[in-house]
Amino acid sequence: MQERTPQKMPTGIASLDPILDGGVPPGSLILLLGDIGAGNYEFTYSSIVNTLNAMNEVVSDKILVPGEVRYITFTRLKEDVRQEIAGSLHVDGLSALVEKIRFEDLSELYFDNSVVPDEWYSHGDIISRLQKRASHESILLQLANVINGIPPGSLVVLDSITDIATQRTLPNIWHNLTGFLRGLQRISKQRNITTYLLLSRGILDSSEERELADIADAVLLFKWEETSGARRQRVMYFEKFRGVMPHLEERDLVKFAVRISTTGGFEVSNIRVVI
Repeated sequence: MQERTPQKMPTGIASLDPILDGGVPPGSLILLLGDIGAGNYEFTYSSIVNTLNAMNEVVSDKILVPGEVRYITFTRLKEDVRQEIAGSLHVDGLSALVEKIRFEDLSELYFDNSVVPDEWYSHGDIISRLQKRASHESILLQLANVINGIPPGSLVVLDSITDIATQRTLPNIWHNLTGFLRGLQRISKQRNITTYLLLSRGILDSSEERELADIADAVLLFKWEETSGARRQRVMYFEKFRGVMPHLEERDLVKFAVRISTTGGFEVSNIRVVI
């Protein structure tokens, strides 16, 4: 019997997907760990826009194009994210593509556990706010409810894990977060939901970063490096990728130089051999 070729879900990054033989395994939980401004957000935005652009294209039975893009925020306004995407890329029909993104705003639950005044983030009346707080519904429980409602074969962005991980004043927040992500890693495989976890590098303890990296199927590290002439260069590393890493290492495709432009978005260029 002939073995069936596993499907791949494109990242939408034209210079990267061929290296990955079409994309990533559907259902991957991918940690995008980045220095400030090093490219993890640009990677995400380019991936989203190009994925939306390819939704109606018939590629092959080996390629699973996401049927929906769900963007989940904890502190950011969806209008802010939309404007940031629109300002980052110059693509025909971009406004219409951005409108296709399904946003989930969990900021009320996030800010309910902070000193931020209610009127800064909530438009509800005082009674409804008090009732909501009395229910003790955690942000992770609400996030689980959102995930349960996402169609199989979707692309999901969590912006960002940093927001939840730094809520250290809440009891058991780290234990609950890591437990939730382990559960998310399992259900993502069952439903072919590929998830980007955005995390700012250097804010959490190194042991906490390693624990999140251990849970994820893949870790893409975006960082700044000094080049000759004291110029800074964005680079992207594949720190790990279950089931894909041997293929990348055999071909010495682990470290890449990155270019970001308004026309091409996030691009991998000048592939470097790891020494």
